[in-house]
Amino acid sequence: MQRFLYHFLRPALALGLLALSLALPAQASAVSKLLVLGDSISAAYGMSLEEGWVAMLERQLAERQPPVAVINASISGETTGGALRRLPGLLAEHQPAVVLIEVGGNDGLRGFPIPSLRQNLTQLSSLAGDAGARVVIVPMEIPPNYGTRYTAGFRDSFAEVASATGGILAPFILDGIATVPELMQEDGIHPRAEAQEAMLLNVLPSIEEALQ
Repeated sequence: MQRFLYHFLRPALALGLLALSLALPAQASAVSKLLVLGDSISAAYGMSLEEGWVAMLERQLAERQPPVAVINASISGETTGGALRRLPGLLAEHQPAVVLIEVGGNDGLRGFPIPSLRQNLTQLSSLAGDAGARVVIVPMEIPPNYGTRYTAGFRDSFAEVASATGGILAPFILDGIATVPELMQEDGIHPRAEAQEAMLLNVLPSIEEALQ
């Protein structure tokens, strides 16, 4: 009798296992993804990638239920123009649920025209939004020696773009860090490894908002 039932049920069991095996890749591909499009601040300049704030975020979101995969597409020296050239391909490849935009600092340090900066940031945010992703815009600051007019225009650009495109404006990622010499590298621009956890804490609430 048991042998008869086994031969009778074996085709059904095989079909069930096949269905399960086909469902597993679909479930894996359904994991939410967060794309970080940044410059050296997010590329862990001067340290190993594992020490950077994005790696810390990746480890934290991996424990989330459901987990969130983090793709760090940050490049040291990246500008808004470079990010704009790369973003369409990254969106097509990864199909992220959230895109965090952390570029613009290098534009400011090079004196890039403010209208062009705003246009590039707007296009970045709009491209990500049109692809179905929630957008987090991380504002940057530049030294005051660039002049009050340029510095103010640079700072305001991030808030204006976030407001215009429906993005979430995060706090300045180096808030409470940039003015503490012990937390900054010798160049005065890049944070040390000791500052990475504080950087994550600065932007984490905005990331959590986007993930909800």
